[in-house]
Parts: sequence; structure tokens; C-alpha cells
Amino acid sequence: MKRIFYTLIALNILLDYSCSESKVLKDASPQKVKVSAERLQRIDNMLQQSIDSGWTAGAVGFIARDGKIVYNKAFGVSNIETKSPMQTDNIFRIASQTKAIVSIAVMMLFEEGKFLLDDPVSKYIPEFAHPQVLDQFNEKDTTYTTIPARREITIRDLLTHTSGIDYSGIGSRVMGAVYAKGGIYGGFGNDKVLIGDDVKALGRLPLGHQPGERWTYGLNVDVLGYLVEVLSGENLDQYLKKHILEPLGMNDTWFYLPPEKHDRLVKVNTEDRNHHVVFIQQDYFNYPLLKGTYFAGGAGLSSTTRDYAIFLQMLLNKGEYKGKRLLSRRTVELITSNQIGALNRNRNKFGLGFEITTAYGQAELGISEGSFSWGGYFGTTYWADPKERLVCLLFMQQSPLSHGEIQNKFKAMVYQALND
Repeated sequence: MKRIFYTLIALNILLDYSCSESKVLKDASPQKVKVSAERLQRIDNMLQQSIDSGWTAGAVGFIARDGKIVYNKAFGVSNIETKSPMQTDNIFRIASQTKAIVSIAVMMLFEEGKFLLDDPVSKYIPEFAHPQVLDQFNEKDTTYTTIPARREITIRDLLTHTSGIDYSGIGSRVMGAVYAKGGIYGGFGNDKVLIGDDVKALGRLPLGHQPGERWTYGLNVDVLGYLVEVLSGENLDQYLKKHILEPLGMNDTWFYLPPEKHDRLVKVNTEDRNHHVVFIQQDYFNYPLLKGTYFAGGAGLSSTTRDYAIFLQMLLNKGEYKGKRLLSRRTVELITSNQIGALNRNRNKFGLGFEITTAYGQAELGISEGSFSWGGYFGTTYWADPKERLVCLLFMQQSPLSHGEIQNKFKAMVYQALND
């Protein structure tokens, strides 16, 4: 009996070890996790055809299931002028994909008892006290009137984009004018400004609507990035590096790249009037190469598909990766649940930093209900599917990218390759 007892213990230990190992990203054959290698080639054809048609210059696609990497391929070029072939370890400006990482940093501080989700932001950043909401706006001279907000904005409002804070560049025309007049930077990177100064100035300006009234994409996570600095006493870049990036082994994710990584940064492209890809002057887009001081919590990071896949796999693992636990299981469930109630984000809902696919939303492309996702300004996109145990990314580097069907086709074609 003793021998049987100890044999069972040993088997359980081996099983636990095997399960934990399956959640660490490793290369494997598609067949091992019931993905069709033949059907994955359809993705190759679609991406290559998109490049041959002049819709985009290059792309990197990544698919993992059960922690097994079954697709990790590069297409086209990383630099139109030099014709440098795209590589799977090329670094991309991930822009708004920064939001998810910063939101996780916020929730790590939540777990430490630094704040409650429904605390007013003004408790930690006083400039947000006594908020006003835009009432009348005069387009001729950009003067405006305001009315008092019915309540203060909360940290939950920031995480869910329901605060009433808009974007300065890609938001509404009226709020863009208000922010321009107020000197709000709200960019990707800079070596002349500090995020704290920008956020404090933002706190003194009116909101676009009453807090909690609707979902409005805006500078919310930039505010959260500064909140991380206030609560932790560390600059945002150092907090992310120490508490998220280094523990997960995300060694290619930076606000400002070390010199030895500069040559791996993909060039940004634009498109002509026929929506064909063309080269664009890089001065504005070379911010990852600066020795910058502005850590934009909503848009500043650059990364690789593999680095970001590790981050997503950690969340699929309910907060743990390779023996490093960043969040508890329950906190991850909180993050990936509907946090906006009856409000909608197109067909879907929004959690604490992520779009959450609904039963209605899954009918569009086949992405499972409960999946969490987002993307970036320069043509990067990702999602993680807990039901199908998938981590999927497609990175391009172009603005604008009129042919968004490339991303949607990729999403749909991942699911046509599943073989179980």
C-alpha cells in the first residue's frame, strides 16, 4: 500500500509539473495541440497576398495554443527603402497595447491595498478634484463653458474608459481643440516633457461627458500611468521593468530602446490615395530611439510579438508565468469581466483594460465569448481566448491602415485552423 501511495504522489507531482510546463510558451508542432498545419498555410497565403497587393509592407503573425507556439512567421520587409526582410524578433511600436500592461500594473498595486477601484482619482492626483463637464463650445475662438460633474471620476472609470476623458489627437474634434488649447501633449514619446506635468494639466480641463455616462476612448491610461508613479514612488518605466517586464522575461519591451536594439525597430509606413503602402518621413515616429523622459501609459511602449505573447499567456494562466505570480486568479477574473454594465463597446463589453468579447460579438469573426483583446495605432492587434486556450497576435507598422480586413481575416483564419 505504501508503494502505491508514494507512486500516486509521484504521478501527481509529474502531472502538476506537466500542466505548469504546458503554460510556458514553447515551440511545438501544430498537430500536438490539434491545429491543422495545412490550414495554417492559408494564413501565409493571405498575408503574402496582402503584401503583394501593396496593402502593407510586412507583418509578423503569432499563434500559441495551450502554451505551444504553432505559428511564428514574418512576411515582407521591415524597411521599404532598404528592403530589409521582416524578422520574427523585430520590434514594433505597440502604441495602445501599452494600456493593457499599465492596467495590469495598476491592478498589482490594487492587490497591495494601495487603493480601491471606486476611489476618486483626486484622492491621489488632486488636480482632478471638482471636475467640470464641457457644456458650450465656440468653434470661432475655442472658448467654452462648463457645468459641474455629477460626481468625481474614479480609478474604475479610468480603467474602463468611462471617465469622460477624450483623446487629443484621435478623439472628438471639439475635445481635441480643448486639449490643444490646454497644452495637452498626449503623444507616444518625448524627451522634453514629463507625464506628471501633462496629467496634472489634463486634470484641470473639462470632461467630454458626465463620468460613467458612456464609453469614450481617451487618455485614461496615461492618467493611470502617472497614478502608478504616485502610488509606487517609482517612475513608470522602472515600475514596469521591475514588477512586470523582467519577472516575465519580456526583454524586448521598452519605452525607449537601448542602442543595441535600435536596428530591430520596424519603420512606420503610410499609404497613398489609392490605399497602397508608401514610405513616410520617420522623424516623428523615431521616438523609441530617443533618450526620452515622457512615459506615456497609454501608448509609449515598443515590443515584439513573442514578448507580448508572454504577457497574454500570463493572463491565460490566471496571473502566473514560469513560476512568477503577478496577480491572483480572482483579480484576473475581475479584470476580464464586464465592468461597464449596460454600456457597450461596439458589439462587446470592456473590462479593466481590455475589450471583452460577448456572445453577440463572437458571431462576427468566431473569437470566443470571454476573449480579451485590443490593438495599437500602428497596425498591431492581439487577443487571448480562454475557451480555446489561444494567444494570437498580428503586428504591422502602418498609419493609416485602410485594409483592416488583413487583421480581421487573420482573426477568422486562426479559428478555421483548429482541428478538434
